[in-house]
Amino acid sequence: MIEPSLIIVAVVVIVVLMLTSLIVTTFLRSVDAGEILLASRGRNLRIYRGPCKALIVPVITQVRTIPAQAINVDIEITDQTADIDVNGRSAPVKVTVRASAIVSVGEDEAMVNTAANKFFSKSPGEQLSTLTDVLSSAGRRAINLLKHDQLFNARSAGAPASSTSSALALAQQTSTAIAVVAHGEDDELAVIIKDACSRELMDLGLSFNSLNIKAVLSEVAEARRRESAARAKADADVVQAQEEQRARIAQLEAAQKINDQERALNMQIASNGASIAKAEAEKQAAVRQQREAELGANQITQARADAEQNVIQQEAEGRAQAARIRAIATAEAEAIRMKAIALMEQGGAYLDLRRLELAPELTAQVASALSNSQFVNFGTSGASGEHSAVSTGSDDVLRVVQTLMAAKVITDRKP
Repeated sequence: MIEPSLIIVAVVVIVVLMLTSLIVTTFLRSVDAGEILLASRGRNLRIYRGPCKALIVPVITQVRTIPAQAINVDIEITDQTADIDVNGRSAPVKVTVRASAIVSVGEDEAMVNTAANKFFSKSPGEQLSTLTDVLSSAGRRAINLLKHDQLFNARSAGAPASSTSSALALAQQTSTAIAVVAHGEDDELAVIIKDACSRELMDLGLSFNSLNIKAVLSEVAEARRRESAARAKADADVVQAQEEQRARIAQLEAAQKINDQERALNMQIASNGASIAKAEAEKQAAVRQQREAELGANQITQARADAEQNVIQQEAEGRAQAARIRAIATAEAEAIRMKAIALMEQGGAYLDLRRLELAPELTAQVASALSNSQFVNFGTSGASGEHSAVSTGSDDVLRVVQTLMAAKVITDRKP
């Protein structure tokens, strides 16, 4: 069973924790980032910049919160510059300036308290209107103090000189340059605007952080811009024309080089073709000579072979003819020899038989011969006169007949 004393101790601890949490919640207040808490007890003012914890005593402490973020204000100012003509008379130029300013609450407690009482006590619309009026009035005063070329000095290098004397312009530019360097800025208009409105912003508890000149517009600047654009375009056109001319010249030179190379290549091809044609002609001539030589050699060889073959053939034919002739002669000789032998053995009977066979023909031939004779010698021959002409003629006829019969027998031999 739990003792009563332990219960009492636990209750006391819980009550103490609850009271501590209540006291912390009541007296300690969280200040978020981007906020400034002003806590005043009588004449004592404490400023807490978030994020932090602020000790607040209820009832006796007055608390107020203001934003700590920077405030961005866009302004557009249209006014006239302080230009003068060559005669020293006023010749202002209408200029429109578009700028963007950034302001914030001051750092010290006095400026924070002033901002809380004078600026943030107004509605948001009144706050923006107040800042716009302050910046616009400062901008107008700055435009009225500057000349047209000074407004564009930081934006267009080499701007034309103003119509004032060179000594005055040099003095003004020198003083402006010193002011610009002192403020760490590169724009005279921004420097003047900041200097002009810094006191008014300080009276509102605000500090000037930066001023960005977005644009400065004027008819003169626009005319100069158009002139510069036209000049730049003309220069660009000239440069482009020169580049196109160079490109065209380079293209023509490249085309000429290509044409020269093509012509050289064609000449080389033609030369190579001529050399190839000449070599081919020489080759064809050599082939033709070789073929002619081969044909001549073949013809000579064929002729020699034909000649040799003809010689061999003629020799063979000659030998064959000779052999045939010798054979025929041998056969004829043998036939004559055999006939002679036969005639020797049976010559009388054979001759008598042949005489009887050839008698009619021989008679006709003898009669023909006698009929064609011119005269018949019927005298005697010899010294003794023993034979008469008739007997002599008959003997001659008989010898003729014998001779004819012998020749007939020989020519009409049968193999």
